Amino acid sequence: MAANCCNAAKFREGIMAIRKRFSPLPGFGLSLGYTIFYLSLIVLIPLSAVGAKTIGMGWEAFWAAVSNPRVVASYELSFGASLLAAAVNVVFGLIFAWVLVRYRFPGKGLVDALVDLPFALPTAVAGIALATIYAENGPVGSLLKPHGIEVAYNPNGVLLALIFIGLPFVVRTVQPVLADLEKEVEEAAAGLGASRWQTFVKVILPHVLPALLTGFAMAFARAVGEYGSVIFIAGNVPMVSEITPLMIITKLEQYDYAGATAVASVMLIFSFVLLLIINGLQGWMQNRYSKGA
Repeated sequence: MAANCCNAAKFREGIMAIRKRFSPLPGFGLSLGYTIFYLSLIVLIPLSAVGAKTIGMGWEAFWAAVSNPRVVASYELSFGASLLAAAVNVVFGLIFAWVLVRYRFPGKGLVDALVDLPFALPTAVAGIALATIYAENGPVGSLLKPHGIEVAYNPNGVLLALIFIGLPFVVRTVQPVLADLEKEVEEAAAGLGASRWQTFVKVILPHVLPALLTGFAMAFARAVGEYGSVIFIAGNVPMVSEITPLMIITKLEQYDYAGATAVASVMLIFSFVLLLIINGLQGWMQNRYSKGA
């Protein structure tokens, strides 16, 4: 028995040595160096340039630029609408993914392909289409107007555009996780007397929650920086429906580069903190689920 264990251990060591020797990618040192170089070139250097430009303007000028009432109103709209749109997409994205994974129906392939439409559609085209449909004289807006519901050219239009561009992130993140969840698990829960709600809360939700948080983070990150699909339907009314990316573009057009980088740095800090919190929560949920399993 001891000899067999020793041989098995040597066999595993031999397999590990072969894997290290014949790895299809370069060694750790070269791969790590290339990763850091590429990350610095694409991400860290541009972001450090924003920080350097902001630091050079001084505290008083920085505070005056980022605390302007018009800029603060754009923060509230951009971050508030992005969080709300991501939350809406979590709910309906889960429903979309569930239908695509669990059911068969005519035109399923077409519906599955249409989910990716916001990825392929130019953002400006999406904004024009949404504004045309939901304007007061549009096919949908004209039906909503008699009920006192206005969508285009106000904050509701911003929220609609952000929901449109963020839905695929949640669906495509949750869909493969649901596909890996065996239907027999749900049947076993039902056989043990669990109701549909208990099955969802106790069985399905813990399994898909990390993916839902990932989809939420991705949808939020995309929504915060969205510009093209929003400006055509927002109306861009000062203090009402101006988003922060539009404020940055406006400052750049006025050659106020320092003010633009100051506003951009505030967006960068807030976005990084929120994403860090979401990723930490996602990691905590994954650890809790793995320990529970």
